[in-house]
Amino acid sequence: MNYADREKRRFAVTTPLYYVNDLPHIGSAYTTMAADVWARYQRLRGGEVLMITGTDEHGQKIQRTAQSKGPSPQEHCDQIVTGFEALWQLLNIQYDRFSRTTASRHEEIVKEFFNLVWSKGDIYLGRQQGWYCVSCEEFKEERDRTSDNRCLIHPNVKTEWRDEQNYFFRLTKYQQQLEALYKERPDFIQPESRRNEMRGFVKRGLQDFSISRVNLDWGIPVPVDSDHTIYVWFDALLGYVTALLEPEEPPTLANALAKWWPISLHLIGKDILRFHAIYWPAMLMSAGLPVPERVFGHGFLTKDGMKMGKSLGNTVDPSALVKAYGADAVRYYFMKEIEFGKDGDFKETRFVNILNAELANDLGNLLNRTLGMAKKYCGSTVPLAEIPEDNLLQQIGAGLGDRVCAAYEVLAFSKACAEIMALVQACNKYIDDRAPWQLYKEGKQSATEQVLYAVLESVRLAAYLLSPVIPRVSSAIYEQLGFSIDFDQQSSIDTGQFDSHASWGSLPANQKLGKAQPVFERLELVNAASMCDFSRSVG
Repeated sequence: MNYADREKRRFAVTTPLYYVNDLPHIGSAYTTMAADVWARYQRLRGGEVLMITGTDEHGQKIQRTAQSKGPSPQEHCDQIVTGFEALWQLLNIQYDRFSRTTASRHEEIVKEFFNLVWSKGDIYLGRQQGWYCVSCEEFKEERDRTSDNRCLIHPNVKTEWRDEQNYFFRLTKYQQQLEALYKERPDFIQPESRRNEMRGFVKRGLQDFSISRVNLDWGIPVPVDSDHTIYVWFDALLGYVTALLEPEEPPTLANALAKWWPISLHLIGKDILRFHAIYWPAMLMSAGLPVPERVFGHGFLTKDGMKMGKSLGNTVDPSALVKAYGADAVRYYFMKEIEFGKDGDFKETRFVNILNAELANDLGNLLNRTLGMAKKYCGSTVPLAEIPEDNLLQQIGAGLGDRVCAAYEVLAFSKACAEIMALVQACNKYIDDRAPWQLYKEGKQSATEQVLYAVLESVRLAAYLLSPVIPRVSSAIYEQLGFSIDFDQQSSIDTGQFDSHASWGSLPANQKLGKAQPVFERLELVNAASMCDFSRSVG
């Protein structure tokens, strides 16, 4: 199979497979929103996209969580999965596949992959001694734990001393190949700070890692030894492969890898970067498979400047947030206000202020007042106006599509939004400076129409370029401008017209305009972010 022949406009993007120890938290929502925005952008450009999300459902932590609450592990997983699916619907996430590691098809893929790596001699039976963090499902090296042997990520949970026989993967065998990968493909790990972190970790020397557990029923049995259960991370990473299977296909590696492999983009939190940037490519190298194209590890979220946690009582319930303010509001704030890749802070008062200033006032009111003038001065049609080359809005909008596309490609969502909003804010100043109401009073119809066209076209361009982030607001704007495009319905979008719609000046003259209505209602602070009790999950 020649994976290099894959079509250039075909993209597979994944979120983590989220650990189902508890209901989804705001960090899970953040990653998934980013994946959805990137996927929508690629679809808008005419790309064939497969967006994968799902859940990681095996391991000791899940078994213990279920035991503490009463239901069986499978019943517990089923309950939590329902919470993820409900939140993705609330957030208007358009995923294509939901991968569950408890699916029988997944087990077949894991066993086939294990046997393939086993046949290469890269798995052996050895002894594992060390401090184990159940929350991370990982043995902790000395550099990853405190002086009293607590996990650096979960310092409130004691690690457990383990001394047991495990099967190991020969990670040390792939140290040089990993170092070569990072050197030859500097964009494999992003952003740069994460790449440097992983290069440094590998350079200090790798150790073979345990890929089985004993005395654990909740997982996939090791094919060569049923007394052992496959380690949850070895199992979970293959969930990305399982998700590639077409529903009617038999679950084989060949079928799973035929169309969409390699994955274009893994989006993850930085706390699980090592598994995706070191363990995962080494496993794939052992199996003789191409590694993914990009792994992007984004930062953590804090609330009001503090790390979120149950004990602090400051975690954020994403469902409550969406129900209080709407999906587009939540999507816009997290994509616009937090530079993707860096840590970011959530303040609900700032959230409300930003949304009111930028979507309700700058964008929504601008469209409303301009449509009102177009109705009064132009009979609710797009004016036929020749825009001079030195028009300020045309100059800003001329290269905007290229700049925004470049930002979306590298997941610079905040930069894309800022570029777009700069045009919107320029429109507000432009319309105040040019005062089309005064031009109309003075009988300057042509000048009036030039101003109105320039503003309407700029709002259209802004809505189109913002549609991956705020599809419902963008659809409402397009409808009021006389288009029949719903950005939530791919079938209604003519991707062949992308270059035209992403360029300034494509609003058709004489097109009938719709009725002016608010596209984004002003928000009132309701303290929705203080309603939850959700713990942080591994994914």
